[in-house]
Amino acid sequence: MSRTHQPDPELTHRLSRRGMLGVAAGATVAALLGTTATPATAAPATAATGRGRPVLPPGRLGIQLYSLRDKVSTLGFAPVFAELEKYGYDEVEFAGYTQGSAGPITLAQLKRLARDHGLTPIGSHVGYYSSDPNAYTFAQNLTKVLDDAQALGLKHIGTAAGPFRYGMTVDAMKRAAEEFNTYGAAAKARGMKFYQHNHSEEFSFATDNPKVRLYDVLLRETDPRLVYLEMDIFWAYVAQFRFSKRPDGTPAPFEPLDYVLKRPDRYPLFHVKDGESDPSNPFGYRMVDVGDGDIDYQKFISAVTRLKGHRLAHHWQAEHDNPTESFTFARRSSEHLHSLREKC
Repeated sequence: MSRTHQPDPELTHRLSRRGMLGVAAGATVAALLGTTATPATAAPATAATGRGRPVLPPGRLGIQLYSLRDKVSTLGFAPVFAELEKYGYDEVEFAGYTQGSAGPITLAQLKRLARDHGLTPIGSHVGYYSSDPNAYTFAQNLTKVLDDAQALGLKHIGTAAGPFRYGMTVDAMKRAAEEFNTYGAAAKARGMKFYQHNHSEEFSFATDNPKVRLYDVLLRETDPRLVYLEMDIFWAYVAQFRFSKRPDGTPAPFEPLDYVLKRPDRYPLFHVKDGESDPSNPFGYRMVDVGDGDIDYQKFISAVTRLKGHRLAHHWQAEHDNPTESFTFARRSSEHLHSLREKC
């Protein structure tokens, strides 16, 4: 399903204020990118149609830099951040602090670079565990992981690894939850929140008790004061497709949004990733650019941000695992999300 992307007048105003600061940087990026920069910047901004308050809260649009790893590795962080600034992004979530970046960069330089382009580093994905005792993971090098996150000024530090270190039984999930509580306590002591990012398997059923959904165990066994969740909305809907029946075929329906509405304080971060419904696909969806799929982000984001006290309590990170053209993905995602309006 293809949808029209219409720029938001608030975004247009904000970008015009940033414009003078970004002229030199933009020229540098254009020189580096050549003709690839043209489609991303040539379209003039026009007023968005529709009424109602913008669904996307101000200052809360981010992007997971994994989506732009090809550009970071060839151009470096500075040109990538300059493009994100032009597209109206407010925040970035890291997937490593080099990502094969063109040339060496320190954490202090990375923090300053983001700030210079009006971007707030909001979180980072780090490995959960490894058989290598020197690995850069929570289990092997917790102090170093937290030192680096603190140096970047991150408010959140987490992992995109599944909680399956000890298997997929109820007790295995309890053991992982206990370790997550440890990481969460250490992060909290430094003024940060530890979080786990889901894929679809977290919503599957325990191998030793097929009536129990593993995600429910994780929620129950982790301390809500110490462990937070970053819902990847795409993968949650994939899980709905895959795991709405138990292994014996009995119904076990669930709605991803309901998890958030029941526990909004546990979900400070979201991955906004879109999918086009495809029942012939084992995942039920094909990943597409945000706005080109069938996930109703007008409904989802609005439902969360309309909760009392939650308008600015969450951070929305656009992502695509393998975009056809990553800058185009970033631009179109921002345009679409800024164009969404609450229903009157």
